[in-house]
Amino acid sequence: MRGSRFATVVSRLSVPWRASLPGLCKGRVSLWEQLIPFGSRLWTKGLDNGTSARLAVGDSSTASGKPGNWDDRVMKRSDGYLLDNRQTEAGERFEAFATLFDPTTFRHLEGLGIGSGRRCWEVGAGGTSVVSWLAEKVGPSGQVLATDIGTSLLASVARPPVEVRVHDVGAEEPPGEGFDLVHARLVLVHVPDRERALQSMIKALRPGGRLLIEDADPALQPLVCPDEHGPEQRLANRLRHGFRRLLADRGADLSYGRRLPRLLREAGLRGVEADAYFPLTSPACAVLESATIRQIRDTLVTANLATNEDIDRHLANIEAGGMDLATAPMISAWGTKA
Repeated sequence: MRGSRFATVVSRLSVPWRASLPGLCKGRVSLWEQLIPFGSRLWTKGLDNGTSARLAVGDSSTASGKPGNWDDRVMKRSDGYLLDNRQTEAGERFEAFATLFDPTTFRHLEGLGIGSGRRCWEVGAGGTSVVSWLAEKVGPSGQVLATDIGTSLLASVARPPVEVRVHDVGAEEPPGEGFDLVHARLVLVHVPDRERALQSMIKALRPGGRLLIEDADPALQPLVCPDEHGPEQRLANRLRHGFRRLLADRGADLSYGRRLPRLLREAGLRGVEADAYFPLTSPACAVLESATIRQIRDTLVTANLATNEDIDRHLANIEAGGMDLATAPMISAWGTKA
């Protein structure tokens, strides 16, 4: 997201919080369900024929050869999709994700030794920041395969060494094998068949290949305003509770992140490690909250989880800049295929 308006934020207000998973698991943890706007890659049911499709950006034909927009077909056949990547707010949200989480993601990817000529699969890519970073690292002799159930935001990076495909990691076979790296950020928490998705990602790796999964664990931090000291913060947390309800009703696992180290070990990966990052307040957190609430506004009102007056007041409170808005911790777990 170089050149975005977030890049002008020189002094970040977020408070990083990193810990080993054993440390996170000490003591009892509240089971409140909560999730930040990590729904950019929310799952939808697979296409009727269960196949993936190569996407030639700018091509108006579908994989079947019939006219039409493949992204449109995916969305029209979806059930439970809460945050459509084609909506205006989606771009704002992906820029905020990049500002908040790219430094952590890039630090981990650097540690895994991504370099020239490597083959990488970016699962549930959503936006372009990670895909572009990987493309720069692997160079013209490498490959970056970027997949998602909706790829409209990836058009600008669909050129060598990047290939973009429509693909549902929870319902389809992996789009290739022999990858040096497979990475997914804020994806599996939303996939109903998470076990199948994880096995698909591991299957796609070559022996010695590296897997990096980054996902939320909202139960570790259930509030958008942890410092709930006034009516503005109470309203924000009430709307966050409504958002969690919508996500849970659509099959999201709101306490998935903490299980990642164990799941990777049980899947046979070696050298499994994990840590967590927790933005407590940041301008990007405010942008993320505003864009998400605007995007799900009608759904919140229709479900009687909020009124239009509630939402207008909350958006005005965000704009006023007097609240510290947080996210849930993002757990990063990685390991090597035997």
